Amino acid sequence: MYKNAMKFTTNHLAIYFNVSCVLIGALFLCVTTAVADIRQDTASAVSRLHKNEASQRFQDDMKSLDFVFEAAERYFMVGEQETADKYYLLALQKSQLIESLLTMPEAVPLQEAPAVPPPSDQMPLVEPTEESGPVLETPVIPGFGRLVGSRGVYVVEKADTVRLVAAKLGVTQQHLRSMNHLDAKGYLQIGQRLTYNNRKIVPQQITNGIIINIPDRTLYYFQRGALMTSLPVALGSATKNEKYVWQTPVGKFKITAKLKDPTWTVPKTIQSEMEDQGKDVITSIPPGPENPLGKYAIKTSIPGILIHSTTRPGSIYSFSSHGCIRVSPSQMETFFPQIKVNTGGEIIYKPVKLAVTENGRVFLEVHHDVYNKSANLVEEARQMVERKKLTKMVDWVKFKSVLKQKSGVAEDISL
Repeated sequence: MYKNAMKFTTNHLAIYFNVSCVLIGALFLCVTTAVADIRQDTASAVSRLHKNEASQRFQDDMKSLDFVFEAAERYFMVGEQETADKYYLLALQKSQLIESLLTMPEAVPLQEAPAVPPPSDQMPLVEPTEESGPVLETPVIPGFGRLVGSRGVYVVEKADTVRLVAAKLGVTQQHLRSMNHLDAKGYLQIGQRLTYNNRKIVPQQITNGIIINIPDRTLYYFQRGALMTSLPVALGSATKNEKYVWQTPVGKFKITAKLKDPTWTVPKTIQSEMEDQGKDVITSIPPGPENPLGKYAIKTSIPGILIHSTTRPGSIYSFSSHGCIRVSPSQMETFFPQIKVNTGGEIIYKPVKLAVTENGRVFLEVHHDVYNKSANLVEEARQMVERKKLTKMVDWVKFKSVLKQKSGVAEDISL
């Protein structure tokens, strides 16, 4: 019995040593493989594994590999070469590991081997900067959401205020003050470094079009299944009474027109509000610095609802409009040319979101129910966990803490 135990231990040590060697080799391959050949090499490696019936022996690991390879292909198809190459390299690493395990007498599942890549909160696939678009972190299990954003450092520029920086990054002012121990009345200094965390869970995946989630004040734009960008936006205020409703409505829409240097025709309801407040009633505002629509406006099929730039960039990531979707002027310069007439979209309301990464980390994101549309956020989050059969993977103390704080940041609640 002792000899058998020694044989078992020796065999497994040898297996782990071989897996480690393969991992080191795969990492070396990332540096030495020519970028021009990486797509072909990865495709060949994946195809070879399927021909060798690797899916029968390593079903979960092959699903993971296929998911990463498909993500690489999607980014390649839309011209995101740098991001595609990162995914091809990751898929090639995974295929090398699986191929080595096929030749071993006693196969070890990949989850027992060194994790590739490290957990998402340690090393995103794309280095985050305050100027970058969405950062796709550790791949997420299909059907379980996707993470964008990251922890990062913002360097204060001339004329920056806490409010303006928060708007740029898509976080709350309280978040910046808390993370950086800022005085409530203090001023920022040029060159000052501010840490932030704007990691979010994509609320809904579509092939092409726009998703706007009201609670997280973020617009997500997809092309051919790939998330092209995510933008913090300003949405309708919570005002709702017998006379006025400024809340942004939910529902599906299509882009009906694109306007550069638009004239703003003031809606009757806003004219009525001006009159009630004793202001001069304005019926229209021509293009120029006084036009609240800014330089660009995108019309939707929802009556009265535009996606437009703004003369108030500090209002981004707030609930302060009359229902329209405001985009930062600098980001609208890039976003406007990408959108075509007849592009579809949907405005949704999801204050609670859940995601599970490939390496088994569970993330929960909770926002305030600003429009009072959800009956019970705690129960809503609990049902999400139960539906995904994740109850044994969740730290319920962390779960309660995230629900209590409602920080609007995707937090790791894994055991």
